[in-house]
Amino acid sequence: MRRESAARELSSGVKPLLVLGKIRGILDAFTLSRPALTLSEIRAATGYPTSTVQRLVANLVAEEFLDREGDRVRIGVKFAYWAAPATRGLDELEVIKPVLEGLRDLTGETVSLFRLEENFRVCVAMAETRHALRREMHVGKLLPLHAGSAGRVLMAWNPEAEKAALSSTLERLTEHTITDPKRLHADVDQTRRDGYAITSDERDEGATGLSAPIFNSMGDLTGALSVSGPSLRVTAEKCQAWIEPLVEAAEQATRLIGGRLPR
Repeated sequence: MRRESAARELSSGVKPLLVLGKIRGILDAFTLSRPALTLSEIRAATGYPTSTVQRLVANLVAEEFLDREGDRVRIGVKFAYWAAPATRGLDELEVIKPVLEGLRDLTGETVSLFRLEENFRVCVAMAETRHALRREMHVGKLLPLHAGSAGRVLMAWNPEAEKAALSSTLERLTEHTITDPKRLHADVDQTRRDGYAITSDERDEGATGLSAPIFNSMGDLTGALSVSGPSLRVTAEKCQAWIEPLVEAAEQATRLIGGRLPR
């Protein structure tokens, strides 16, 4: 994603240093799924001239903002040292709240964060749709783990949760609820391979949702980010279009809490 470098007045009225904007543009090019980049990949991601990329990257490596890895560079390990004070004492839900709101504004639908609660999933944060027609959801609501995209994600990256769910009675909530353990296991495996889950009508008829995982600093699953709404609005076409922004939002949330992808 290219980053515009238009100068903005600081609150003090001081003009921002353009080079800092360019440095941020380079750092923003790195993602959890693409942690190491070549100079040409950085140039493509930022839109900066080759000479600018070469000059800034060389200086960033010299100052330990970036580390070299063959013909690639990655965010420097020194950043973990600098970031440690920033994450101390942070309320994770407050930190990622803007991510939920941004995804809600993009899709127009309710965005929720679910975590495991024994054999259930519980909504711990949400940004509600502004549509009058909406699915009922509130913070603290407990839902079955085996029905819905968020549950699929919570099982996909937590083998113990999946094992517990598959060994319990899979209650049929609608005609589309998966009650066969083998089929559910196959769906969970597919979710792990895809990196997200999309389900329709499993918990409520006429409702569709898609979810992606959020990970903590140990690379362990900490939650499922979910977009959901009535199927008449959340169509199959929209679900496909929203996969990328959903996964990107989940990755952004992971980074904001100091998390990383599992190895």
